[in-house]
This record gives sequence, structure tokens and C-alpha cells, in this order.
Amino acid sequence: MTQYTNLSKIPLSVAVFLATDYYDYIPGTFSATGLLKPIRQSILAERLSPEQRVVDIAKLASSRMGTAYHDGIEKAWKTNHVKAMQRLGYSDELIARIRINPEPGTLRPNEIPVYMEQRIFRDFHGYKLSGKPDFIGAGRLEDFKSTSVYSYLNGRNDWKYRMQGSIYRWLDPQLITKDVIAIQFLFTDWQRGMAKADPKYPQQRTLHKVFPLFSLEETEAFIKQQLSQYRQYREAPEHVLPPCSDDELWRRPTVWKYFKNPTAKRATKNFENLAQARAYKAKEGGGTGEIREFPGEVQACHYCPAYELCTQKDRLLATGELKLD
Repeated sequence: MTQYTNLSKIPLSVAVFLATDYYDYIPGTFSATGLLKPIRQSILAERLSPEQRVVDIAKLASSRMGTAYHDGIEKAWKTNHVKAMQRLGYSDELIARIRINPEPGTLRPNEIPVYMEQRIFRDFHGYKLSGKPDFIGAGRLEDFKSTSVYSYLNGRNDWKYRMQGSIYRWLDPQLITKDVIAIQFLFTDWQRGMAKADPKYPQQRTLHKVFPLFSLEETEAFIKQQLSQYRQYREAPEHVLPPCSDDELWRRPTVWKYFKNPTAKRATKNFENLAQARAYKAKEGGGTGEIREFPGEVQACHYCPAYELCTQKDRLLATGELKLD
């Protein structure tokens, strides 16, 4: 069981909220989200001692805000969807057709099923796999994400969104019949001024985007690969475990900086690639100017439960690619 600290002395009214986890962990199962984690993280997290399973609640704010977003939508649908839809102008006939979490075999013709937070299971190659989709409306899968605008714009998690939804459908293709997933974004750092100034910036705080799901065959091949890696490395020494990839590390793009004066602390200009930096240096006449490569910083390690046991993060700290909190 995870233990919590409150090093920032957050008041008890909020601390209780941050220290509460409603996630229904089920021992002996692989969750859809668990299958998407780096194999290094999954295995090392299992090796943590009770003393190492300690998290400061200040680091849980984003996660708990995301949970509150999910819980609020679920509560609204379960307790108030009739009044809400009436206020939105939907007909009483349509509203009457909606059934929330109907029991199997009870759905009548023309009724529209809406499933929320219903855990589904499937046995596969000696393992029990599970998933808990946020929302399934008339066979179409939706997932609610509270995230930064930057994460949305760079598409860092697009593949994960698709594969997570694909695993849910693979778990129960009779429940999830559509071949797309709609991600409902709630931006945690949205700014109205940025939306007015940049047409590429999200134009509202909430936004949805539809992604195609992978085929059932592609999804099953991915699941087989993850389970095979888990079996292969479960007992392996830490230094043998596959390193996390740049995508898994949430690595920011590498930057090339041109210093007109090599002794200066601040760069004259930054570039996205080496060719641009060299062209600028030539335009400036070359001389004693210097180009330096700055590998993109990684972010995911700060949120990894296996941080204490991982030597990859030690190497990243040593090179400056990972900064201490």
C-alpha cells in the first residue's frame, strides 16, 4: 500500500482529497493502462519495498484533478442526465431511450445504452486482462483527459490514446462496436489570450478529437508482445531491463544553440535542427561563433513510481537530460 507524505504542509481540507485514491486495483490482473507502461517501469514498480512506496501528495494534484473530472461527468450522467438534456433542448422521446449501465440482456429495441466506468475482463495466454472505459455511448468509446495544451499540440500521447481504446475494444468487441475513440480534452492551462492570438491554439478549454482504433489483430499482437516482454524480464536484474524510449521518457525536442561569443552564458539564437544553426552561423560570418547541442530534457521520470530503483534516471541526471525537482 502506498504511503503519503505532506512535505509542503498542504492544509488538511485539501490533503485528504489528494491522499484519496478510488482506483479499484485488482491483484493478479493486467490493466489496459498497465499494458501501455514501459516494461522497465512495470517490473521495477513491483520490486519496491514498503518503505519505497512513499509519495508526496503535492505530486498528485494533476492526477487527482483528472480523477475529479472523470467523477464529475459520471455523477452528472447517473444523477442528472434527464434534466441536463432537457435544458440542452433534447426531446423527451430521445431522453427516454437512454439507459445507463443496463444489465446484459435487458436492453429493449431502440434503447440507447450508455456505459460508464464498467470494468471488463478477458483471460489471455494465462493472464487476466482488464479495462475500465470512461464512457461508451451507443457502441462508441470516449475517454476523458485533463491535460496541458502543450501535450495536446505536440500529439505526444496520440498513439497511447489509440492503443488504450483499441485494448478496450479487444476486451469486449460486443460492447464497443465502433472503430474510433473520441478523446474529450479538458485543458488545465488554457489561456484565452493565446487562443485569440494563435489559430492553431485550442479555441476553447474543452475540445474533442476522434482517433481511429487499431484492428483487433494489431491490438492482440501488441498485447502478446507486452506480455512476452514481461515474462522475459520479470526476474531479470535491473541493468538488463530495456531502457525507456524517448517517447516513454516524454523527452522534449533537442535544441541547437548558437553562441556568437563562446564565453557567453546565453545563446544568441536557438534552432530546431543542426542545419538551421549552421546556416545562421555562416550568414553571421562564422568566426569564433560556436554551435552547441542541448538534448531535450525528459519529464516522465518525475512521475515514475520506480524512480528510486532505476539507474537509467541516474544516467540522465548525470548528463543533465533530467533535472531534479
